[in-house]
Amino acid sequence: MATTVIGVRQERPARFLASTNGKKVVMAVTGVILFVFVIGHMLGNLQIYEGPEKINAYGRFLKSIPELLWSVRSVLLLAVCLHIWASIGLALKNNAARPKGYSRKKNVASSYAARTMYWSGPILFCFIVYHLLHFTVGIVHPGSDFKEGDVYHNMVSSFSVWYVSAWYIFSMILLGLHVGHGASSFVQSLGFNHPRHTPVIKKAAAVFAFLLIAGFISIPISVLAGLVR
Repeated sequence: MATTVIGVRQERPARFLASTNGKKVVMAVTGVILFVFVIGHMLGNLQIYEGPEKINAYGRFLKSIPELLWSVRSVLLLAVCLHIWASIGLALKNNAARPKGYSRKKNVASSYAARTMYWSGPILFCFIVYHLLHFTVGIVHPGSDFKEGDVYHNMVSSFSVWYVSAWYIFSMILLGLHVGHGASSFVQSLGFNHPRHTPVIKKAAAVFAFLLIAGFISIPISVLAGLVR
């Protein structure tokens, strides 16, 4: 009897994670983790406007606590993997529910961000890999040189290359759309749909997405314009 009870308890989490609601919960939780990181990362990057000493000191501070740094990286890596796993699972379930597809696709009720969620995710994943090789490891630094520990130099020299800035700007626009739609979807997934509050939530998500995009892309634009040199 005890073995049966334990088996049932073990099966319930597995069944929940395999369900659509379970995958939505995984998407929501990992999305919040990545959401918080993105905000912190943007605020850290914006210190470039305070000069080399400020942002280089910030970089040294992060590396001065390797235990914390690698713990955060491990959590983020796990969150990214689970987020991708849940999104693929939901996409497969949606396709299985509509095996023949629509004879005429209608996008009237969906936003551009919603329609691009599934393909913007893989692009952002490619950007993350490139971003780590570019600024963290320093082995991919096209058109410029990489100086270990000199965050200011690495950012300015990189964004002085127009195609690097273009790739970064494009990716940050996708990130803003992805996060903005994800934030509004997360709230609705919790059952907070309301004729009065839902439009406000969607507008707030759109404003946040705009601020996120503006914050990130302001750096390469400022470098290209010669405002940061």
